[in-house]
Amino acid sequence: MKAILCRAYGPAEQLTYEDVPSPEPGDGEVIVAVHAAGANFPDNLVVQGQYQIKRPLPFVPGSELAGTVKTVGPGVSGFEPGDRVIGVPGWGGFAEEAPVEARKLIPLPDGVAMDAASALVVTYGTTHYALEDRAGLQPGETLLVLGAAGGTGIAAVELGKVMGARVIAAASTDEKLALCREHGADETVNYATEDLRERLRELTGGHGVDVVYDPVGGGYSEPALRAMAWKGRFLVIGFTAGEIPRLPVNLALLKGCSIVGVFYGAFQDREPERFQALMRELLGWLSEGRIGPRITARYRLEETPRALIDLRERRAAGKLVVQTELGRS
Repeated sequence: MKAILCRAYGPAEQLTYEDVPSPEPGDGEVIVAVHAAGANFPDNLVVQGQYQIKRPLPFVPGSELAGTVKTVGPGVSGFEPGDRVIGVPGWGGFAEEAPVEARKLIPLPDGVAMDAASALVVTYGTTHYALEDRAGLQPGETLLVLGAAGGTGIAAVELGKVMGARVIAAASTDEKLALCREHGADETVNYATEDLRERLRELTGGHGVDVVYDPVGGGYSEPALRAMAWKGRFLVIGFTAGEIPRLPVNLALLKGCSIVGVFYGAFQDREPERFQALMRELLGWLSEGRIGPRITARYRLEETPRALIDLRERRAAGKLVVQTELGRS
């Protein structure tokens, strides 16, 4: 089979497209014939050896996928060859076939397209867990989304609206903010040309924002924290700006607010039943048309390095998806 291989930690340019043996399922595993795999910013960290968990070399990157069950390993029940599924293997997705633990697979309804499903798990799954479980977002609350035109940002805008929040989207260009409004943002802030803290004060009438969704880090985190409402929740999602902010924690004291970490990978391992329940809810919303991943570019499997480079260089708005030949047929 064909696969993308990481043979040495480094930039995505070093990834290779090769013929490798088809995987065999271990205990509790399913082999999935991959149709599509979502590309995500953390994939760049993984291949550079900068993620929280390092994979033994060589390995196939790719953390989320959609496809059909090819074979089922010992100890697996509930899945059969031919079943449509989505999964979060953590690695292995950028290949024609991928091993996935059965507990990290979710049945895919017939009416849901494979490419849309492959773009759902990491961005929407992370965001759903963040807003519902970690923040307890309530109808009528105000949600600020930083980096709102990226894959996780668009997911946060859409899910915030589904959950009944007033959504303020912040991004770096007017074009990106227009995309956010298309996905339901009530208000927008261009933090390249506007003072983020002052604009948030204006938009909330001095009340502040109840929940901050921050996948960016860098210089935008502190002004967002300063704009928090009493008992607000600041969600730490990631650091696409490349800089981990050093926040003045006295602000948490003064505002009675919480700074809350969101580690979706650990959540899947520690709370598998809750993970499955949240994914079923997401798939229901997707089937009903209440949410819909904005796929802005599709790449062939051999073009995977270019997809990761586009993410790294912040040329992407919305979601990028890699498709195998099976997924393109």
